[in-house]
Amino acid sequence: MLGRKQSLRGELLPYEVAQEETNNESVGVDWMNKLWMKRLLRMSALLCLCSVSLNTPKTFELYPFLRPITFACDLVTGLLFTAEMVVKINTRTLLKGEDSYLRDRWCLFDTSMLFFLWISVILQALELSALVSSAYSYLSILRSPRPLIMIRFIRVFLKFSMPKSRINQIFKRSGQQIYNVTLFFLFFMSLYGLLGVQFFGELRNHCILNDTDFEHITVNSLTIPDTYCSMDSSSGYQCPEGTVCIKLKDSRYKLGFNGFDEIATSIFTVYQAFSQEGWVFIMYRAVDTLPAWRAFMYFTTMIFFLSWLVKNVFIAVITETFNEIRVQFQQMWGQRGSQLADIVDARAPIISGDDRGWKLVPTDATRHQYRTVLLFLPVLNSAAFHLLLMAAILANGLFTASMSFKHDGRPRSDFYQQHYYIEVGFTVFFNLEALFKMWCLGFRDYYGRTIYKFELLLVIGTTLHLLPQFYLSVLTYFQVLRVVRLIKASPLLEDFVYKIFGPGKKLGSLIIFTMCLLIITSSISMQLFCFLADFTKFETFPEAFMSMFQILTQEAWVEVMDETMLRTSETIVPIVAVYFILYHLFVTLIVLSLFVAVILDNLELDEDIKKLKQMKAREQSAEIKKTLPRRLRLFEKFPDRPQMTRLHKVPSDFNLPKVRDSFVRQFMLETGDDEDLPIDKSGDDSKGNSKVLYRKKQPLRLLNSVISTYVTGTNQKQNAITGIINESNNQRLLLGDSGPIPIIGTGKQGAAGQKNRQDLKKGGHRSFRGSVKIKQTYEHLKENGDLGAMNRTSTSRRTPDIDIKLLQAKRQQAEMRRNQREEDLRENHPYFDTPLFLVPRESGFRRLCQRMVYARYCPRLKDPITGKERKLHYKRLHNLVGLVTYLDWVMIFVTTLSCLSMMFETPRYRLCDHRELQIAEFGFVVFMSLELGLKILADGLFFTPKALFKDAAGILDLFTFAVGLAMLCWMPKVVPQNSSAQLLLLLRCLRPLRIFILVPHMRKVVCELCRGFKEILLVSILLIVLMFVFASYGVQLYGGRLARCNDSEIKNRDQCVGVFLRKVFVTKMKLAPGENETHPAILVPRVWANPRRFNFDSIGNAMLALFEVLSFKGWLDIRDVLIKTLGPVHAIYIHIFVFLGCMIGLTLFVGVVIANYSENKGTALLTVDQRRWCDLKKRLKIAQPLHLPPRPEGHRFRAFIYDITQHIYFKRFIALMVILNSSLLCVSWREDQAHTSLLATISSCLSFVFVAEVSMKMIAFTPHGYWQSRRNRYDTLVTVMGLVWAITNYTMGNDLSHSFGFVAIILRFFTITGKHATLKMLMLTVVVSVYKSFFIIMGMFLLIFVYALTGCLLFGTVKYGESVGRQANFGSTPRGIIMLFRIVTGEDWYKIMHDCMVLPPFCTPGANYWETDCGNFTAAMIFFCSFYVIITYIVLNLLVAIIMENFSLFYSNEEDALLSYADIRNFQNTWNIVDVNQRGVIPVRKVKFVLRLLKGRLEVDPQKDRLLFKHMCFELERLHNGEDVTFHDVLNMLSYRSVDIRKSLQLEELLAREELEYIIEEEVAKQTIRQWLDSCLKRMKTKEHNSLLAGLRATNDQLQEAQEEKNREFNAGGAERDISEVKEAEGSGKHRRKGMLVTRSDSINSVSGRRLFYAPCHGADGISQQRSTYDKERLGVSSNPKKRPSRQSTGKGIPSSSFSHSAGECSPGASPTCPTTGGQHGLVFPYSSIGGGASSNWSSRGSGHPLPPLAPPSALAVRVASAVTEVQDWWRDQLASPDGSDED
Repeated sequence: MLGRKQSLRGELLPYEVAQEETNNESVGVDWMNKLWMKRLLRMSALLCLCSVSLNTPKTFELYPFLRPITFACDLVTGLLFTAEMVVKINTRTLLKGEDSYLRDRWCLFDTSMLFFLWISVILQALELSALVSSAYSYLSILRSPRPLIMIRFIRVFLKFSMPKSRINQIFKRSGQQIYNVTLFFLFFMSLYGLLGVQFFGELRNHCILNDTDFEHITVNSLTIPDTYCSMDSSSGYQCPEGTVCIKLKDSRYKLGFNGFDEIATSIFTVYQAFSQEGWVFIMYRAVDTLPAWRAFMYFTTMIFFLSWLVKNVFIAVITETFNEIRVQFQQMWGQRGSQLADIVDARAPIISGDDRGWKLVPTDATRHQYRTVLLFLPVLNSAAFHLLLMAAILANGLFTASMSFKHDGRPRSDFYQQHYYIEVGFTVFFNLEALFKMWCLGFRDYYGRTIYKFELLLVIGTTLHLLPQFYLSVLTYFQVLRVVRLIKASPLLEDFVYKIFGPGKKLGSLIIFTMCLLIITSSISMQLFCFLADFTKFETFPEAFMSMFQILTQEAWVEVMDETMLRTSETIVPIVAVYFILYHLFVTLIVLSLFVAVILDNLELDEDIKKLKQMKAREQSAEIKKTLPRRLRLFEKFPDRPQMTRLHKVPSDFNLPKVRDSFVRQFMLETGDDEDLPIDKSGDDSKGNSKVLYRKKQPLRLLNSVISTYVTGTNQKQNAITGIINESNNQRLLLGDSGPIPIIGTGKQGAAGQKNRQDLKKGGHRSFRGSVKIKQTYEHLKENGDLGAMNRTSTSRRTPDIDIKLLQAKRQQAEMRRNQREEDLRENHPYFDTPLFLVPRESGFRRLCQRMVYARYCPRLKDPITGKERKLHYKRLHNLVGLVTYLDWVMIFVTTLSCLSMMFETPRYRLCDHRELQIAEFGFVVFMSLELGLKILADGLFFTPKALFKDAAGILDLFTFAVGLAMLCWMPKVVPQNSSAQLLLLLRCLRPLRIFILVPHMRKVVCELCRGFKEILLVSILLIVLMFVFASYGVQLYGGRLARCNDSEIKNRDQCVGVFLRKVFVTKMKLAPGENETHPAILVPRVWANPRRFNFDSIGNAMLALFEVLSFKGWLDIRDVLIKTLGPVHAIYIHIFVFLGCMIGLTLFVGVVIANYSENKGTALLTVDQRRWCDLKKRLKIAQPLHLPPRPEGHRFRAFIYDITQHIYFKRFIALMVILNSSLLCVSWREDQAHTSLLATISSCLSFVFVAEVSMKMIAFTPHGYWQSRRNRYDTLVTVMGLVWAITNYTMGNDLSHSFGFVAIILRFFTITGKHATLKMLMLTVVVSVYKSFFIIMGMFLLIFVYALTGCLLFGTVKYGESVGRQANFGSTPRGIIMLFRIVTGEDWYKIMHDCMVLPPFCTPGANYWETDCGNFTAAMIFFCSFYVIITYIVLNLLVAIIMENFSLFYSNEEDALLSYADIRNFQNTWNIVDVNQRGVIPVRKVKFVLRLLKGRLEVDPQKDRLLFKHMCFELERLHNGEDVTFHDVLNMLSYRSVDIRKSLQLEELLAREELEYIIEEEVAKQTIRQWLDSCLKRMKTKEHNSLLAGLRATNDQLQEAQEEKNREFNAGGAERDISEVKEAEGSGKHRRKGMLVTRSDSINSVSGRRLFYAPCHGADGISQQRSTYDKERLGVSSNPKKRPSRQSTGKGIPSSSFSHSAGECSPGASPTCPTTGGQHGLVFPYSSIGGGASSNWSSRGSGHPLPPLAPPSALAVRVASAVTEVQDWWRDQLASPDGSDED
């Protein structure tokens, strides 16, 4: 039944289920239930984990004493857990009963852990007895499950406040979501795996020296460096002279495990590339081996779809799941804001009062009674004291940052000795500060505050740090953490930090979970791979922990996996690869997504706060800027000079001119009293002219026109002005102006009113209370004035908190005032709105320019006859054409051409040397000159309302034009580095940004980023503070200590002299030198220097290194150098920074960008129900009819085929055939390979299977019905391609035909997504995300293009280095784009930056920038850091926000969604049955059939929900005035009827919907009453007609009998008497026969041309009488209007027959009659009694028989009252329907 929903979310059950360790497992054993025993078991589990983490051969080799200790720990814990298991089995039995031991999952888990524990004990005992080798034995794999015992220690802390079934349901659904997204991820992996196999195949071609034995390839046989090559001379890289390109055939252990040889290796390689680690080197291999377009297209699309879209779907899944779990586990996390409430309560002041007044006193001030303490408390709370502390902290931080070290031979202590003494002074100052606070507040109050605890900790730590033995040690952390106190200096930053880190349970629990996961996986990996010899990655637990943490950060994780695979056997290699891939997949896609989910949840607002902010936002939306810009307000400073005209005629020849509106409006208020008015005595006093000084006021529009009067005196003038002001005040009240109303008067009162108005102008935003006050006034006006009709639901529905119409009226008033001020300036200042002060305002030339500027295509064409919008094909294309004006389209085209010409410029192909480039530059400048000229002539330059310089876009336009013009005029031939000429070239590279201005959607993207600049700035400040703290620590601990000799054998600086042989890196392949060969090496001079890319000698270098680490890049180099130089303990420093900075800091960027995107889209302040409603509306908009023809019931054969094609097994069979056909591409198809022909033949045969499928569907659906579906069209296209492929395969059978078949199979593979509901949903998510992010992607490409142009100028000639080389450089703009795309993925971007920083003497300077191979240190740092932050941290996160939005749109749970996909599918099926022609529209009369056929949530029962059914039908009839309705019309109506509109709809939409429903209720009520009364009248007419016929038959019978009797009398009597009687009888018979001629045109409702008929009525005496009625009685008009029927009734229900009467109802009185009713429009009135009973008898015309009298009025009044009662009772029953949501 379709009723109004109230809620879909239930409340949490107050049932607590605690997953404790015992969990009622040891009932009956007291000592097992003791608290100490539980803690002992927990500690035993932790001890067992520590034991297994130390149980490795390398650990025992380093620390032999640990071997017996670990054995004893394992033995004791094993005995303890065994005793526990025995007691539990004895208590609970082993298998019997539901509570048996083996039926409990936790007990099974404990048993398995105990089993592996005893296996480990036995294995270690064998090792101790030397029966089993303890050195690197593979039997250590048996210990690998033991670390899972950590779960036993953790599970005791998991407590949930809900039933276990609900918990299982949540986790089951969450697991299902993750499974579905993983399936979608595997689909794309398989797709790109198949593409890789067919595109590339084996990439094993290398350049080998000519004199090499090709059967024995060594490292000396390769070129230096090793290079891939192509055997096709038309593509790829060609080997240099002296080398030859051959294909290596060694094993994977030498050549590497990645490639595209077959599907398994291809998927393995695709996953590596998906992780954005090492993908660029695989792409370079493909570029050198095959045509470059394949590699660029393949890898760029793979990165975009897999890494940027599909990967972010996981974030959306985890976020949605986390939100659901957070709602359910609210008690687990704690109520939001509870901690803040505690803090507020702790600091809340109290009210203290005396005779002089009340004041707020801090709580601390009431606890101290000493006069001295009370004296210094104001000092402690003063702003000066806090500013002094902030200044001291800032000075301390800056002074610490000034520490630097040099490598000039001096001892390290010389560089920090001076800093030590100054640090002592700062420490003493902060210690005194702490003592002062303790003295003022007392130690108890001081220690009770969290912030003071932190300060006390810093005081103790920094004091200990000053001790000589602890100075510049780990305690330095306390000194550098003082900078964190600066956060208190900014309340905005402090609130933001608390919002993120205040709810510490969620983030803290997630950090603990991550650490536990790392510990468990590190211990498992250590036991799995510790037996591998000469492999240090997993020898000990610290090394295993660092390796697994390295995989978590994704930095060089492939190297860890490859090195592990190299040391295992071929049978274990796939298992090892799957192990590392699953771990990487889990930690990168789920764990990191959890951090994003927690950040987003902390940024989320509560539901109540959202509603308050919604109301506040609506109120603020009405407050637009009323004042003009300053550039226009400049005209107000000048006196008014309206334009005048000279008249050459007398005034009588003209009509009365219109006085200027501005003059009338400015005629407002006098400035002084009457006696103080200045009198102009220079003129003639006899004329009585006195000039009064008036001040200009704010113009007001009048509600009513002021009556023009002759003003002859000052009092009358003042009265007229008072009337104007009173009228304006009334208008202000009406339109919602909540400012103070000025009091009309003179002197001080007038001045006060004027001051109030001036204060109001300066006030800015109004308060909410003021708007409520005006709302009350506005409501009063609505009740007593004509405005009451504006809101018809105000009396019957709940009044909303904010009146939308009031806010709209205020907004309109503000716009009116702003526009009116512009009109006043136009009237009073001739130069206002005059371009360049030269072009007249209304000149034809300006209008021509405006038409040229604003001319655009209108996509909404309307029919000139009907006025309706025409339906256009390719509507989106029409909208795209009408997106901007024609002039902007021309400039977009010209700017694009200019950018393309700039793309061809290189350091060798310059603008100043080539004519074609100069022509393009000249064309751009000319076109832009025309554009700017037209815009300036049309709208002005600066001092006009629509000036060119009204915003930053116009300034950028002029800047671009100026740079282009300067470049065109200058054309410098000599451009040295860092010169003004090079600066001009760099500014010219900003030209593509013009497209941001010309395209509105791209400008909107920039505006959205700028709106969220505040939050992004706060996150940046937090990260800068974090980097500063760690950089300062690094400078003090590692400054001057990381330098070493490049010869690893030299340890002292004095010995680092001379030269040595250093090995040259040749290849990543594991090739060794041959016999009598050595590894290639060269002589290198020994140098004592810092590491190449980082150092901690100064704060700047340290922060640059840590900034690189923030991108998860370069931290391994720092870790390795710290371990090798200072020891493994110092590696903790960089690990902590990576965890805090990368895993928490960078997720802040993701969360903030997503939150800002949601706020700009208007979804951030939506409640859960409102957001679901918005998603539902978008989902319904995307939904389309099925275009599936109904089952052909009239054709048996077609119906049989139809049933087959719609059967589930048939669909599964086709899906299986598609998968089988796609699996044939698992190996490469090449003409020279034997398996190609067999696989191609099988694929050709499968093509005929798909032909049969299409043929069967065409038979079942008919070709026309089959072609209606887009999916069927796609299937037809692919099937035709497959058929062509089958033909060409048998006729040609070469590589060309195989390529065509490969394309057809891949296109067929996409049809899998349409056959699986989850894949289809996720595919829609990705497709719609790409569509919605089109302008974001284009904006990102434009930014990359601008940076590529800039990089080509700055680093186009830089010398090759470690990362800048033949394939990766800025030599041209296309190469620069590829390089920057690589940097976006983070692939070695910091190495490229350092290569571009090369300076002399490591490079060769030149006179021009194209003649040098040097870089630029400062420019490189700004260039690469800004690019990485803007693109990677901000723009790419917008894609995450869009995907999350669309994921919630498409992915809906059956329980939580307002309308699930099953409901929409049900409606589609129902619509498909009714819409036989598959047009998407149906007649409105068929809507009833659709509503009757619906099932599920949308089901409507016409019998039970009659009123709702009528409302729905009438709503659709009203929508298009009874015309056809569309698919979405009906679906949208049902969606409104299926939700609780008060919860789901926003206020504006809610008011509009309630108004519509109220109108529908009224109209349906009127229509229903009208139809019911019409049916009653029809029944009355039918009954009266039947009684009339019966009376006529009876009359005819009586006449016949009378005639026979008269005939008999005639035969018996005399002739004359008989003849006269016969004549009378014949006349009477003719008259009666005339009354029997009743036609169908004379109905009871007819008014004119009506005849009088007389029908007999049987009275009590059985005598036939005639009855007649008048026309006015038929119309229901009474002759006595004072008497009305009573409308009071108490009857219930509607009788089966209404207004029925019979002959027996006639009264047996003196004049018995039958009552007659008549009326029109369903009205019934009784007959009136005229002149008593005597006057009721009428005389028959032409006969002597008396007519029957009328019925008495009382009887008819009773019957009318009964009818009214029936109507009222029926309407009450309709209103009492349980489906209605309103009481009225």
